[in-house]
Amino acid sequence: MELMKSSIEAIIENVKEAETYLDNDEINNFMNEITDAENVFVIGAGRSGLVAKAFAMRLMHLGISAYVVGETISPAINDEDCILAISGSGETNTIVSAAKTSKKRGARILSLTSYPESSLGKISDVSIYVRGRTKAEADDKNYLKRQIDGNYTSLTPLGTAFELTSLIFLDGLICELMNRLGKTENDLKKRHAVLE
Repeated sequence: MELMKSSIEAIIENVKEAETYLDNDEINNFMNEITDAENVFVIGAGRSGLVAKAFAMRLMHLGISAYVVGETISPAINDEDCILAISGSGETNTIVSAAKTSKKRGARILSLTSYPESSLGKISDVSIYVRGRTKAEADDKNYLKRQIDGNYTSLTPLGTAFELTSLIFLDGLICELMNRLGKTENDLKKRHAVLE
């Protein structure tokens, strides 16, 4: 059980450290793009896609028109819209391709990535850095050296640190959007699914 507890601590530490590097101006710009857009599209691959879907659901609860890329009810993206692309590496082909297509159609590009200088980061209008495991950490096979150095990121496999920090950041952003839009939890409950 020690590995599980250490893993939880490493994840919590990564989330806590987000407070130190998140930029208020970038976050305000991010929220402005979301509230100014006619429609907000979200996309992510794998577990990042699940984070995107969770955020889209909360946007819908706020009364913001939100769509998940790839779902059958998602309309065409246009120049009044924005897309939020979530990719730790910023190089996932399907995500970068969707962002490029969106940009060609005049939509604004928002991104969450651990690599702001990635292909996704470079084409984004607003990019929020979310720390995850670095490539060097992911490739480092020297377990003992990492432990001596106090580096426990190996306890957060693959994209776990990025994905969970992104999820918590976006849930925190919903609180800011609630405040900005003058919404209460009761307002959100009115739009919550009842056909379950």
